[in-house]
Amino acid sequence: LKDQFDNLDKHTQWGIDFLEKYAKFVKERIEIEQNYAKQLRNLVKKYCPKRSPKDEEPRFTSCIAFFNILNELNDYAGQREVVAEEMGHRVYGELMRYSHDLKTERKMHLQEGRKAQQYLDMCWKQMDNSKKKFERECREAEKAQQSYERLDNDTNATKADVEKAKQQLNLRTHMADENKNEYAAQLQNFNGEQHKHYYIVIPQIYKQLQEMDERRTIKLSECYKGFADSERKVIPIISKCLEGMILAAKSVDEHRDSQLVIDCFKSGFEPPGDFPFEDYSQNIYRTISDGTISTPKQEGMRIDSKTTVGKAKGKLWLFGKKPKPQSPPLTPTSLYTSSTPNGSQYPIFSIEPVHYCMSDIKTGKPRIPSFRSLKRGYFYLQGPALEDFSHLPPEQRRKKLQQRIDELNRELQKETDQKDALIKMKDVYEKNPQMGDPGSLQPKLTETMSNMDRLRMEIHKNEAWLSEVEGKVAARSDRRHSSDINHLVTQGRESPEGSYTDDANQEVRGPPQQHAHPNEFDDEFEDDDPLPAIGHCKAIYPFDGHNEGTLAMKEGEILYVIEEDKGDGWTRARRHNGEEGYVPTSYIDVTLEKNSKGA
Repeated sequence: LKDQFDNLDKHTQWGIDFLEKYAKFVKERIEIEQNYAKQLRNLVKKYCPKRSPKDEEPRFTSCIAFFNILNELNDYAGQREVVAEEMGHRVYGELMRYSHDLKTERKMHLQEGRKAQQYLDMCWKQMDNSKKKFERECREAEKAQQSYERLDNDTNATKADVEKAKQQLNLRTHMADENKNEYAAQLQNFNGEQHKHYYIVIPQIYKQLQEMDERRTIKLSECYKGFADSERKVIPIISKCLEGMILAAKSVDEHRDSQLVIDCFKSGFEPPGDFPFEDYSQNIYRTISDGTISTPKQEGMRIDSKTTVGKAKGKLWLFGKKPKPQSPPLTPTSLYTSSTPNGSQYPIFSIEPVHYCMSDIKTGKPRIPSFRSLKRGYFYLQGPALEDFSHLPPEQRRKKLQQRIDELNRELQKETDQKDALIKMKDVYEKNPQMGDPGSLQPKLTETMSNMDRLRMEIHKNEAWLSEVEGKVAARSDRRHSSDINHLVTQGRESPEGSYTDDANQEVRGPPQQHAHPNEFDDEFEDDDPLPAIGHCKAIYPFDGHNEGTLAMKEGEILYVIEEDKGDGWTRARRHNGEEGYVPTSYIDVTLEKNSKGA
């Protein structure tokens, strides 16, 4: 029985150790969940940085979907934290408390069992002592009886010796009887205690240990279930997070993203026109038909293209050519200086006509719009941003102006609400003077009214700029539509000799017309003659013109217009003294001459 008690002691200790082992497992699982949630949150924070409210990054649907997925992942990390918290509170904490209570209960039951065993051992010792004493007294009584019988049979023994031996025998016999009775009592008591010990006390202690171990097993079962329930409770929310990720993936719209890119980078500039056909063989034909120009004279007038290009490149200006005194233009009809006997004219080239032809070839090259855009792009980088956003392309300028108008309207609404609140407060103060002085609100009310007037003026000014931009965009689209129609219609073309032909293959363009890429080629080569005026303009506002390539002007000053606004907010003008430069279109009143584009 003692061995079984020790076995139960070992078994209950193993049960407590297993309980603590499972608690340690739950603790490590909690740490894993916490670290996982922390790493997920750090991942979300890394790829979803905080943006300022003024950030104007295009919100593509793919970016929005990714941000939504990060938000769902952040919620998922929160659910992992909920799992860890639930496990820590419901499983790990409960296991640690129960383990402490279980150790206390087990210690109490084991102490009760040891006490019962010690009491039984004490009863057995008392019974054993009484037994040994009874046995000793019996042996002494037997010795006394033998001594009495020996003296009683001995004839030589005296009567006194016999009586003394008889008394000793009676004494030992009486003591043996008393020890016998004591031994019997102790034996009966021990048997009773032993029966009670093995049939009442120990079974009760074992039963208590059994119940304790069963409760431990039940607690483990409950913790197993709670461990799983902690995960199962968050499954619906985790499913919603995953569904949110799927919906975010389905919300990606490639067409909308493409439209955002178009809206973001749409400039509103017109595309470059077609390059004209350049017939360099006209000089060959004229040389063959010319009999008055000698070979040495032609060689003396030959222009080295490399030298011309090199010199022209050395004269490049950032915003067009350097103004030169205008020389009277030569017409192709002036080339006819002789006639045949039958009265027909034939071309006779002199030095001036050859110079005209070479100038014709040089200035008749196609104008490259990209040079002009590069020139003005350089100016935008050099100069400060203007208030009317005229440094931006038309479409971007319209967007910026619309955004500014919306912001000003919001500010105006705030000021209006503040004015209404001040008026109501002033009325309350006038009706109840004890609440405050109405005059103390007048400065604030005056300031609010002044701010409202200022905002209205700003809105009106920006709306005027917006109307101007929208009008120019509409006019440009109409002009582009009409130019496309005119491009498809083939009419008579002027031949190099001044005649007209209907054959498009024989078309040779002379000096470039103003309406076909005006002043585009000035960025690479400088013409000998200044551009003709296509109208005039009057300065409405003064302009300083500090930046290179701009033209300063005073209010009311009259200037020649040599190049229209291409949609970037700048018009090229010239003073009477020949000085040229760009002026803001919104600062001038332009009047174009009729048929000026064909002049």
